[in-house]
Amino acid sequence: MEYISPREAALKVERWPKEPIAAGYRHTVGLKLDGTVIAVGDNKYGQCDVIGWCDIVAVAAGNAHTGNAHTIGLKSDGTVAAVGWNKHDQCDVSGWRDIVAVAAGWRRTVGLKSDGTVVAVGRNNEGQCNVSGWHDMVAVAAGDWHTVGLKSDGTATIAGNNRYGQSNVSGWRDIVAAAAGYLHTVGLKSDGTVAAVGLNKHDQCDVSGWRGIVAIAAGSNHTIGLKSDGTVAAVGWNEHGQCNVSGWRDIVAVAAGCAHTLGLKSDGTMVAVGGNEYGQCDVSGWRGIQLPGN
Repeated sequence: MEYISPREAALKVERWPKEPIAAGYRHTVGLKLDGTVIAVGDNKYGQCDVIGWCDIVAVAAGNAHTGNAHTIGLKSDGTVAAVGWNKHDQCDVSGWRDIVAVAAGWRRTVGLKSDGTVVAVGRNNEGQCNVSGWHDMVAVAAGDWHTVGLKSDGTATIAGNNRYGQSNVSGWRDIVAAAAGYLHTVGLKSDGTVAAVGLNKHDQCDVSGWRGIVAIAAGSNHTIGLKSDGTVAAVGWNEHGQCNVSGWRDIVAVAAGCAHTLGLKSDGTMVAVGGNEYGQCDVSGWRGIQLPGN
């Protein structure tokens, strides 16, 4: 049996979380029960060309404020598939092995290995791919210009841009999940409260009053919290209605793109709100989406 430290057990950190839904800048990705993948929305760079994928256990989508995007699929054998924009080699993951979780940012892909180390490819102008020295990680998240690593002791570390303080997480403790937006970072604590740092122009960091949160997601300029009762909280930029989630019920997973928000229901169906110019919210017909933890 694999050893889990008492600290990790106390925090109930989900080792190697595998996301069944993902929101890119203008596209949406879902993992089906049979290990195949479905995608809708902008396909300018082939980021929705996932028809042939199989044996997938998690998905990630590059969320870029510029519109260029890519899609990542983690396979059951620890290898990784990628489609979409590849100007900065963010899709060059064919050589990766022993990967247990993936994240995708703007022009970048991050992989967590089974030994707790991290690999990254893509644009590195702000040092967001400088993760070679990381170890003892249990989860990763990718913002536009920064990369977040969650350690098994409940602390977090960040590489990359810190212009707005989005990397100021050295004081965080008891973190069990992390999310990264355009210029902000969000951490879920073991007691169901949430911390956030970084740009707060649209109040996307105003989460101090949240309670009973079990999962989080960060869009470009908004933050989503899934509550233990299956309802959803949202703060931040709402120009396209991406925070209009107050009526959602029976939600078991959430994801946030640039200007749209996704919810996975307990029956394997999806709901979506926000910008839909490219059909990225057209998920009402989706069925049989994998539930988290399955």
